Parts: sequence; structure tokens; C-alpha cells
Amino acid sequence: MTALKNLFNKHFIALAVVVGLLSACGGDKKDDDKEDLVEAPDTVKAAVLNVGGELFSIPSPIQTALLIQKSGITYDKAVLSEANKVNSYSTDFARAMNLGIYGADLGYVSLYNQTQDALGYLASIKQLTDKLGISAAFDGPTMDRIKNNITNKDSMMVLVGIAYRGSDAYLKTNQRTDISSLILAGGWLESMHFSVMAHKNKPSDQIRFRIAEQKQALTSLIKILGSNDGAQFAELATQMKDLATVYDGIQFKYVYVEPTTDTVKKVTYINSTTEVTVTDEQLNQISTKIEEIRKKLVNTQS
Repeated sequence: MTALKNLFNKHFIALAVVVGLLSACGGDKKDDDKEDLVEAPDTVKAAVLNVGGELFSIPSPIQTALLIQKSGITYDKAVLSEANKVNSYSTDFARAMNLGIYGADLGYVSLYNQTQDALGYLASIKQLTDKLGISAAFDGPTMDRIKNNITNKDSMMVLVGIAYRGSDAYLKTNQRTDISSLILAGGWLESMHFSVMAHKNKPSDQIRFRIAEQKQALTSLIKILGSNDGAQFAELATQMKDLATVYDGIQFKYVYVEPTTDTVKKVTYINSTTEVTVTDEQLNQISTKIEEIRKKLVNTQS
């Protein structure tokens, strides 16, 4: 077994896992042409998804992609879902799930400055939103700004976040929480796919911890999916529950360390840590289950 440590405080537990694609980044600017949005992509603003009056927190796929890039892993197009599959998704369930997957893919390719690939995913996202009848969620000016800043990595991270946060608000206003839930699940699933593939390629404690810490997020997703009716929702929730049984064996231990305060700057630093114990076998089981679920969703013809 390997004990992994990650610094975080009690607020980080609640806020560091955010709504993923639906609230990935913040920031705005009025210029319609190319612009330099200065907000760094790793300063992701936290938000919480409200489903049926209950609050849920889900990690950001963009945060995961950033971690993978910072781990020194090179761009690998093979880990992405093929953008040209977009026309094979003929139901709203498949379209919404793969919209979430494509959104995570767009964030990934943008981080690596893969302009041509980014344009392909942007086009597929537009097709899916049109077919889902939620084009208004991705307003024209924002989509134009994304296209105009396609070669600016930092601006792309911000703008992708703006688009998806706007879609979340639109879907809630128009009572399309079923679609919102599936986009969220798709983005989470794709980011998990990125993580397990990255760990196979270049194992690191940081990525290992990122995979292990998804226990809470997975529990939230199961509840969100369970709040929707339909056989496909039930099937996906069952698959997620199977994955959750693996996570049940992962142990978390909170270690309190007294905070320190800089009286001059009036800043308090939280020094507490969390230790996570996860075995290689557990990681292999998680990887196998994630790939099984994802493969079925990206290859669906319905």
C-alpha cells in the first residue's frame, strides 16, 4: 500500500471539487476580437451544483488536465474521444453524455495548444447543443470569442469555462436538469479516463491521489443520476455504484496540524493534511471499470 498526502483545509474539502465543465473557470471581457484574459486556468472558481435542493460538488476536468500536463506527460490524441463520432449519437442521453466528454476533450487539447483539434471539438460541441435544443446555452458572442482565442491557451481555459457555466444556468432556468446531470457526468468520466491513462503512461503520486480522491465526487454523481427517471439513467447509476464498491476500500485519514498566521499580511495558512491509502489492485480495478463505462458511452449508436 502507498500512503499519499495532499495539503488541504476544511474549506478545500467542500470547494476544491467544483462543478467541472459547468463551472470550470471565471472571468469576462467585452472585446470581441483576440484578447488576453489574465485569469490563470488553475485558479478555478468554485461553485456547487444544486439538484432538487441538494448541493453536490464535482471536480473540474480542466483541473485534472492541468495536473496531467504539469506531470510532464506529452499530448496524446489517442486518449480523446473521436470528434467525428458526433453524428452517431441519436438520443438526448447519448448526446448530453458525449457533450460532457467532448467538453473535457476541448479543455485538454486547448491546454496543449492543439488548435486544429480544438476547432474540431468546438464544432462537435456546437452540433450536439443544436440537436439537444440548447444552443442558447452557448451564446453566439461567447462561441465567437472562443474561436478568436483558439491559439491562446489561458484565454481558452477561461472562455470554455464561461460557456459551460452559462449552459448550467440556462439548463437550470429551463428545467433541463437531466441534460445538465449528464453533461456533468460525461465531463467527470472523461477526466477520470485522462487520469487513469496518464498513470499507466507515467505513474506519479499526484495523479494517483487525484484518482483516489474521487470517492466523494462519485458518491455525488450517483445521487445526481438517481434523481432522474429512465432506464439509461438507472443503468449508468448502477455502473457507477459498481465503481463505488472499489472506492469503498480506499481509506482517508485527516491529520490536523495547527494553522500558522502571518500577522503582517493578515493571512492564516492551513497546514493540515489528508493521507490516502490506495493499493495498486484498487487502482487497476478503478481503471478497468472507468474504461468499461466510457467505452460503452463513446461507442453508443443510440
